[in-house]
Amino acid sequence: MSHKRRLCDCLSFISNQVSHDIWAQSVKSQRRHRQKDPTLEMELDQGKMDQEPGRPTWNRQIEFTLAGIGCAVGLGNIWRFPYLCYRSGGGAFLVPYLLMLLVMGIPLLYMELILGQYMRRGPVHALAKACPLLKGVGLATVAISFIMCTYYNIIITWGLYYLFSSFQSPLPWQSCNNTWNTPNCTNHINPNTSSHSSTASQQFFNYRMLERTGGVEESGVLRWELFLLLLLAWILLYFCIFKGVKSTGKVVYFTALFPYVILLALLINNVQLPGAMEGIRFFIVPNWEKLLELEVWVNAAAQIFNSIGIGFGSLMAMSSYNNFNNNILKDTLAISITNSLTSILAGFVIFSAFGYMSHLQNIPVSELAVDGPGLVFVVYPQAFATMPVAPLWAILFFFMLLCLGLDSQFAMVEVMATSLMDGFGGPLMKFLRHKEMLVLAVCSTAFLLGIPHVMQVGIYVFQLMDHYTAIVSLMFLAFFEVLAICGLYGVRRLSANLKEMTGNRPNIFFRVCWMFVAPLLITIILVFTIIQFKPARYEDYVYPPWAQGIGWVIAMASIIWIPLGALHTLWVLPGSFTERLVKSITPYALENERGGDTYPNIAVISSLGRETEKPHIQTNL
Repeated sequence: MSHKRRLCDCLSFISNQVSHDIWAQSVKSQRRHRQKDPTLEMELDQGKMDQEPGRPTWNRQIEFTLAGIGCAVGLGNIWRFPYLCYRSGGGAFLVPYLLMLLVMGIPLLYMELILGQYMRRGPVHALAKACPLLKGVGLATVAISFIMCTYYNIIITWGLYYLFSSFQSPLPWQSCNNTWNTPNCTNHINPNTSSHSSTASQQFFNYRMLERTGGVEESGVLRWELFLLLLLAWILLYFCIFKGVKSTGKVVYFTALFPYVILLALLINNVQLPGAMEGIRFFIVPNWEKLLELEVWVNAAAQIFNSIGIGFGSLMAMSSYNNFNNNILKDTLAISITNSLTSILAGFVIFSAFGYMSHLQNIPVSELAVDGPGLVFVVYPQAFATMPVAPLWAILFFFMLLCLGLDSQFAMVEVMATSLMDGFGGPLMKFLRHKEMLVLAVCSTAFLLGIPHVMQVGIYVFQLMDHYTAIVSLMFLAFFEVLAICGLYGVRRLSANLKEMTGNRPNIFFRVCWMFVAPLLITIILVFTIIQFKPARYEDYVYPPWAQGIGWVIAMASIIWIPLGALHTLWVLPGSFTERLVKSITPYALENERGGDTYPNIAVISSLGRETEKPHIQTNL
């Protein structure tokens, strides 16, 4: 028996030694294919050591793609894109829009997904590792996403109100014979109508649903109907995402795909209406003179930027749950192209309705009274009112808005939850026990912060926050994010990260866009935004100076993290100021100064092998 035991021990030792040699040979082989730059090799090793073995991943890669599409495709595709087309002369807007998609939208989305998937972290920690000096950009993206989710859910609340109001015939905004209508109510407005008149749909929005006050100075009372609908919206959202990517991945199969069924149904119905072809012709036939206006080009770039969601950190956080070797380019093209095709499809739906309205009012399409957010809750419901089977189309349309809004909310709430788990996962789990409780805490906090929007003054609070968050803050964040990743982290490192994951470097087109085209375009947009900046206003109401001051405080709530993060990095790094500055733009500098105790002391070279996962040869003994 002793001889057999010795023989087994000997064979076991030989087996382990052989497996170790095979693993070491694999590592050496992979090292030979590395770049000769030792600094870059050390950074790649540092990045690979930071892979989190226990981090959850999507059950199927299609779930990330659908979630990304749901995040990018939102309410902006339904109202902002058609509105900008209308204001920019119809088809002329499509030329700069598609060009900006090609040279800015797709490359910058590719950049974010590469960094998120490689670092396996949300935007806060991913940017802190990539560029310690601008780690505050990651904090700022989380801040702006959280601020936006507090008031973005108000749009879902309004959609729910309209959805429940649509289960009646005739529709409540179909006529002026209601208790909330005023004497100046009219069924439609044309150029010969008094400027003090308003349509039945406008009065339903302002006087029935909002019951708005005269200005931000008058807070009014709580709208209990909207309060309960806001609570319902957050409950729906929570049960869609409380299990993290595992539950979100299931929900997006419906919320990301079903809106297209409704859009196609609406399009088929609208093109059969009288006058629809005139609206579609306005949409696809360019007014070439508009292309000479700089504002049209800037609006096209800004629409690509806002629609895809670059700078929000949402898609970066979601890509951190990808498999490490996932082909990111396919996801990038699927998300960005689907987003733009959805906008164009929505354009056909909306402009066919515009043609129908112009036929009813006997005025040109170009003279319709169309504004921004009112397109969804005023203009289009007005078109529904005269369609055959009006309640059915209204129900379908507002249910589609609910799906689109929830998809975008998934991503914004997930950014906050992911960042908290990345930074304080251990302490939070000791206190909350389960991640579901963390998501509940985030949703509850956002719900409480959203209560001012469901008071009678709510529309003024909403417009103030949207103006200073979506317009002012986002442009600054985008500029510094591109500076951090493309400029200081470097296109060379980003390309090496991609090769480490997929085996292929990005082609020359993406590298040129990252180095020159995208930074230049974002700089132009930022400068133009600053030069053309106008104080917030709602319709004819101009906000008082103290309200504008609150708006700037809201804007600074996200922007302030950028300089604070830079000061903190320079404070904690050792050495002279010059040495600190050099280290602050060196990837992983903060982790290296901690002595490496944050990461396991293993020599991981590739995702194909870890020392703790080296293969063992099985024997019959």
